[in-house]
Amino acid sequence: MLVLDLSAIIAAFGIAYFLRVHFDARPFYFAPDTWEFVRTAIMLIPMWILVLFICGVYQESNYLYRGKIVARLFLVSMIGVMCVLAAAFFLEETVFPSRIVAIYALIFSFIFLVVEREIIRAIRKILIGKDRAMVNVIVIGNDANTAVLLEQISSDKNFGYHAVAVVSNDEFVPEAFKNLKYRSLSSALKTTVADVIIQTDEADTDKVYGTAIDHHMGYMFVPNQEILLSKMSQMQVVGTQPIIFVRTTPLIGWARLVKRLSDLVLGGILLILATPFMFIIAVISKLSSPRAPIFYSEKRLTRFGQKCRIYKFRTIKPEANGLTPEQAFTKMGRPELIAEYRAGGDRIDNDPRFTRLGRFLRAASLDELPQFWNILRGDISLVGPRALQPGELEKYPNRNLILSAKSGLTGLAQVSGRRNISFEERRSLDIFYIQNWSLGLDMQIILRTVLMVLTRRGAE
Repeated sequence: MLVLDLSAIIAAFGIAYFLRVHFDARPFYFAPDTWEFVRTAIMLIPMWILVLFICGVYQESNYLYRGKIVARLFLVSMIGVMCVLAAAFFLEETVFPSRIVAIYALIFSFIFLVVEREIIRAIRKILIGKDRAMVNVIVIGNDANTAVLLEQISSDKNFGYHAVAVVSNDEFVPEAFKNLKYRSLSSALKTTVADVIIQTDEADTDKVYGTAIDHHMGYMFVPNQEILLSKMSQMQVVGTQPIIFVRTTPLIGWARLVKRLSDLVLGGILLILATPFMFIIAVISKLSSPRAPIFYSEKRLTRFGQKCRIYKFRTIKPEANGLTPEQAFTKMGRPELIAEYRAGGDRIDNDPRFTRLGRFLRAASLDELPQFWNILRGDISLVGPRALQPGELEKYPNRNLILSAKSGLTGLAQVSGRRNISFEERRSLDIFYIQNWSLGLDMQIILRTVLMVLTRRGAE
């Protein structure tokens, strides 16, 4: 919807400009400059993105309410055009050759945004009518709400939910859903494909929520009266049933798209800026070790436990290349360093594995530059949890929670004391980031990373 919204807004401004310049004989306040108009419109796209999100047009709770969306889209058009006028005034740019263009733009942007949403609504209705684009749910719980929820889900497809399994006692399962009944949640997960678990009682909620995380699923529950009165957020209504939706991370839907767009833009700019330095480093590395490879790559974990191959400049001696720290220290005859390395947050002073050039690259964080290519490919993100080796999370209890988001080149743990915190503390910071992500938090981490690199504070 974000892409379609931006397209609708750009089209509205283009048509408004075209109508005034070519079909209105009245004189202009300023001589029209088409290229200047187009350039300014493109530069103001980030502003429009901000306005769209601030006005809440992507909040799921508003999707089914046409009146709310129309009112918010009118607000978007008003605020957006006012921001364009303000930007033109302060930048001293002649964006509009005549004030009437701004009025045309406001009218057309509102109409186009509403029409676009109505088309999306119609397409969604057609897909739902054919049982497409539905959210598959497993309903679990021994409560009267189980039967009510199942019947309301099946009677009104506009909610977009499709029950694929029920885990409940016979007395709470309507006759029409007996064929979906399973004895346990684990058996239901083995034979069905679901997106969300909805729990209607309060039995073993921690266990059910943990199961949802382990299977990368959303988790909803029907709250009791006490919880309803506590003004909890993320409330949804399915039929007459109030449901609280607990997300593993905000990084779903539009948020994931925004994060990917920021990775492409910032990652591309940084890769271009880093290319001359990467060339110099590659030449020095080859001259210092003609037979050794310039780059080093290894498999790391990223979102949903997928493995990706990340690239760095080689900083480790050839005999330790490709080995885990434990294997390398053992091979070098220094197994006593393993415990010190892990206790020190994956770092020790005077690490014997590193070359002289490698120590400099790591101290200046220049060994990470090739990972801008990984960011553009979508393997990792600019900001996220640290990309860990597959074996590092084998026994970690919150493994799947950390793997709910893409790994990052930098992250909250790195800027919170890269040299002084333990493995457990780093993972706790990673979890905090995943559960509290925002674009503003990403910007803060990026700025703090730049400051740390420039001051070399906490460099590994």
